[in-house]
Formats: sequence, C-alpha cells, structure tokens
Amino acid sequence: MTRNPIPEIVIGRLPVYLRALTRLLEQGRQVTSSQELGERLGISAAQIRKDLSQFGEFGKQGTGYDIEFLVAKIQEILKVDRVWEVAVVGAGDVGHALVNYGGFHDRGFKIAQIFDNDPDKVGTSYKDIVVMDIAQMQEKIRKAGIKIAMLAVPASVAQEVVDQLVEAGVEAILNYAPVNLVVPPGVRVQYIDPSVHLQTMTYFLD
Repeated sequence: MTRNPIPEIVIGRLPVYLRALTRLLEQGRQVTSSQELGERLGISAAQIRKDLSQFGEFGKQGTGYDIEFLVAKIQEILKVDRVWEVAVVGAGDVGHALVNYGGFHDRGFKIAQIFDNDPDKVGTSYKDIVVMDIAQMQEKIRKAGIKIAMLAVPASVAQEVVDQLVEAGVEAILNYAPVNLVVPPGVRVQYIDPSVHLQTMTYFLD
C-alpha cells in the first residue's frame, strides 16, 4: 500500500513544534499537551494532533506527550538527528552573519565551507573557516559530499552560482538573494527575503 505524501505545509510546521518543544525541555518540562503547544504557537490543538498523527501516535489521551521522546521523533522525521554540513556562498555581510549565527549546530547544521570571488576575502577566516575561491566551489563541495548550501550573493549572479551548486550535487538551497531561481526537479529552494515579508505585513497596517 502506497502512503500518501505528507503535505508540505505540515512539514513546514514540524520545525515550529520542535522549537517550542525544545524550549520546554530547556525549562525542565517533561510532559506537554497539544492544548499547551497550541496556546504557545497560535495553532489549534486539533491541528497539532492531526499533523503529528501523519507520522504515528506520539501521545496518550489524558497524559499528553513525553517531550523528550517527541523531540527525538521529530528530529528523526526531519533528519536533523544528525549534523548536516552546509556551504555558504558569499562572504559579505549576510554570509558573515550566517557564519557567526550560533543557532545552527544545535539544530543539526554546521557551516563547513565558505566561498567568494573577491580576492580581498579569499584566504581570510570566519570562525576558523577559511574563505575559498568560488572557482574551487564545485570541486570542494563535490569532494565533501555537501548537499545543502546557503546563497548570499547578488541577484545578478545568483542563477549562475545555483547552476554550479546543482552540478556539484547540492540538493537543498537557502536563498538570501532577492531573485527567483530555476532549479531541476529534486532540488529544493527556500527563499529568505526580508523585504517580501515586510511588504506582506504593511498590507495590514493602518
């Protein structure tokens, strides 16, 4: 029997649940409920139960969820029960901020490589990671077997860089460049553009 694919919107909520559950663990909590999670996240308890039920039964009626167990199961589902090496392309302000961000490793990611085409940046170090020439990017990424990249380059060169990343074997790209990218089937792109989110919010302002 073929299992129906999980809706992408459900997958998108799992990291939100994981973040809230991890925060509860840090507070010394052992058990929670869909009601409590819903109140913390602004999501209905019924929706949370429905989302989690797509992957199995994780709670018991009347006793709720064992937080440590549920954290482990969601990490397993999202495949962040391991550490994924990530390449950053672009050693400017955004790239620098990404490397300095301390929240990746605890969530399953490690910045392993940085690339740029600026001779003044190549050879410099960001948190003990040496910036490499983008001309070496495909070779280095392919050799390391890296599947994830974060793109922090100007929009004018983003597509060209993405084509090279895909050819090197990258299958997941977090894009900070303000441009839509064309990628082949099997390669996923997520877009991070603060201006888009701000423009969405201003619609609701007086």
